[in-house]
Amino acid sequence: MKRKTAGVLFASLLTISTALAGCTSDQTSSSATGTKAKAGGTLVVARLSDATTLDPHFITDIPSANVVYEKVYETLVEPDKNMEPKPLLATEWKQIDNVTWEFKLRKGVKFQDGSPFNADAVKTNFDRVLDPKTASPQAGKFEMIKEVKVVDDSTVQFILKYPYAPLLSILMSNEGSIISPKSIKENSDKIGRNPVGTGPYVFKSWKSGEEIKIEKNKDYWGNKPKIDGVVFKVVPEDATRLAMIETGEAHVTDQVPVTEIDRIEASDTMDLYRTDGLAVEYLSFNVKKKPFDDVRVRQAIAHAIEVDSIIKGVYNDVGTKANSTMSPKVFGYDPNLKGYNYDINESKKLLKEAGIKDGLSFTLTTSDRKERINMAEVIQSQLKGIGINVKIQVLEYGAYIDAIAKGEHQVSIGGWGNATGDGDYNQFNLFDSKSQGAAGNSSFYSNPEVDKLIESARQEADGDKRKELYAQAQEIENKDVPYVPIRNYEHLAVTASSVKGLWLNPASYLMLDDVTVK
Repeated sequence: MKRKTAGVLFASLLTISTALAGCTSDQTSSSATGTKAKAGGTLVVARLSDATTLDPHFITDIPSANVVYEKVYETLVEPDKNMEPKPLLATEWKQIDNVTWEFKLRKGVKFQDGSPFNADAVKTNFDRVLDPKTASPQAGKFEMIKEVKVVDDSTVQFILKYPYAPLLSILMSNEGSIISPKSIKENSDKIGRNPVGTGPYVFKSWKSGEEIKIEKNKDYWGNKPKIDGVVFKVVPEDATRLAMIETGEAHVTDQVPVTEIDRIEASDTMDLYRTDGLAVEYLSFNVKKKPFDDVRVRQAIAHAIEVDSIIKGVYNDVGTKANSTMSPKVFGYDPNLKGYNYDINESKKLLKEAGIKDGLSFTLTTSDRKERINMAEVIQSQLKGIGINVKIQVLEYGAYIDAIAKGEHQVSIGGWGNATGDGDYNQFNLFDSKSQGAAGNSSFYSNPEVDKLIESARQEADGDKRKELYAQAQEIENKDVPYVPIRNYEHLAVTASSVKGLWLNPASYLMLDDVTVK
């Protein structure tokens, strides 16, 4: 059994992977298989939740993106293991002026339906996501794009409305995936169930609630996968997923139950990795619903949550206490920000000031992940101390995503991963007024001053000035408390020792370039 700590692990991204963590590169054979490593075979990934859609212009969750990102689809640029951009479908790029970026495209690439990858294909994709008729929840992430201009067949220019420093970071995220223009023109409404890209894997099938299969793309333009395919199996039960790894029925599982760490570490057939992530877990208030439209009520609840006991009791000290909805590893994080201290007397005082004298009842919505349910129960217990009665609503993941996007919740437990490593991905999606709902702002929060700071930071080329703008925004957000930050993620994953070559993208995507299965 080999276990690596978080400090070592971030550097070990070279050798780890899964949707939410990494796995070992141990060279011993799995006792479950007893075979030698060779090309071919199918990687089986056991996961808690099914995808909601496979259309990158509509994907808003990691379980969905992880099936297709840099597998079925590819982006113009991709992140390396330090989240720095490197060439993929674009071979080179340059910034001509403050608002013009030019990309040279890789020649000879074809989509999996045989149509050519070229400048027209790039333009078709960004025209689609930005078209109001598409109603993509990702449109706001690309709002800075005024025009995508075709210079010639292998050259494209992005003409921006204003300078946007992190353009490359958003182009290398899942939202920047390039879809077959033939699919867009002929079957745009079916892309969510039939993705077609340029990537090393071809979509094969999807049995809702059961599994998704992708296969090796034998006509892939680059280095072809070493395995024949991947099956993403939906296995809701924590114990069953681990048992599948132990028996060799599955090779990788993410969203590892923290209560099983000791068992995993004692196993001869399972390996555990732990590594700090870019995501933050939080309590989210729907500020459009009473009484959460009153900041004093939100502040009172923030003061009544004892976060340390949640980290220890619910998460077994996996992860760290959060003071912001931005992870310490994200550009723009403010380490000086002070979160809400645990203070029952202050909570009661604030509730009284808000006119709530006879207690309060509300529904706390969470997905069906075990730790989230446990956290909800702890918060339920803690809030009784200030006269608040909490009813817990547990929804299947897809139903949870839908409910939050529509604003049907009062208060929810959520998390926000960062796909780019840049603060804009957190600030714009979680706090900007234009991102309310499916785009990420599940609090339906709106503050003109915060909007202005976010917009200014997007346009500021100076890194130090951007950090200062984000620090100002975080200070206001902390005071307004649309979210109560709980935990900075520490990602866990378990793998069978029969798997080699997996690595984890820092944004928590499973990367399969060099995977083999014994």
